[in-house]
Parts: sequence; C-alpha cells; structure tokens
Amino acid sequence: MSEAERWATPEEIAAARERFEAAMPGYQPPATFAVGRRVGDGVEFARISSPPHRLPAAILATVCGYRQGSASYRLAPGDLDRAIALIAPAEADTSQPHPNLWAWRDLRARLSDDDEVIVVFDADPAQPSTDPYVLAMRAQAGA
Repeated sequence: MSEAERWATPEEIAAARERFEAAMPGYQPPATFAVGRRVGDGVEFARISSPPHRLPAAILATVCGYRQGSASYRLAPGDLDRAIALIAPAEADTSQPHPNLWAWRDLRARLSDDDEVIVVFDADPAQPSTDPYVLAMRAQAGA
C-alpha cells in the first residue's frame, strides 16, 4: 500500500479487505472485536465492534497476528499507529462513517508511550473463554 492509496468507494474498501484477509492463511473473521487501553488489571475499550466491520478486524489481525478463535493481544502504541496508517485510506470513502478509525485515533491521542493497547477478538460469544480481556469485552458488549 502506498502513502497515496485511497479507497474512495465501498467496492474499493471491500477489495482492500479481501486483500488483507487473503494475505493471512487460516484467517476467520471474528464475531466481535475491540481495541482499548490497559488500565491496571482491566481494559478501557475505545470501541467494541459487534457485528464487526470486517476491514478493521482484518487490519488489526494483520498487525497482531490473529488468525481465528477468541484471544487478546497486548500491543505498543506504535502498533496502533500502524493499524491507523493501514486503515486510513478508507477515509476517502465519504459515503459511510468510519467509527473504528475515529475511535483508534481518539485512543491514540490519549496514550502515552508506556501504555499498552489491548486488542480482543471473539470468534463465538457462546463458547467459553478464560481470557480476561475476552470476558471483559463480552461483559461490556452485553454478550
């Protein structure tokens, strides 16, 4: 992806999503995902996406290495910068809102370099999980 790349239509966004997903063998889109900031032993979510927008989920999966299942990842603020840069071309499509991008930017503006970013994917909220961040996301999402 070049710095000047823009996805100005829903079709271009869908094509970008397909490229990201195809680049991750074994990838299965989650039922729900979230991004937040670690606070003590918990997490403050900037946004829980359910049902998820598939492009942001694929971009986060690209950055953290997620492929399938329910799991959480701890990332550095620089990793969130990378996710923001990867999804930014979608903003060229003014026919729809971009709530994940906006939430990620807002979260990033509040992070210090020492903060941890928490990314959570939930493949099936009906299945048990022992991951504390998956459980926190489910509780906040009302799952």
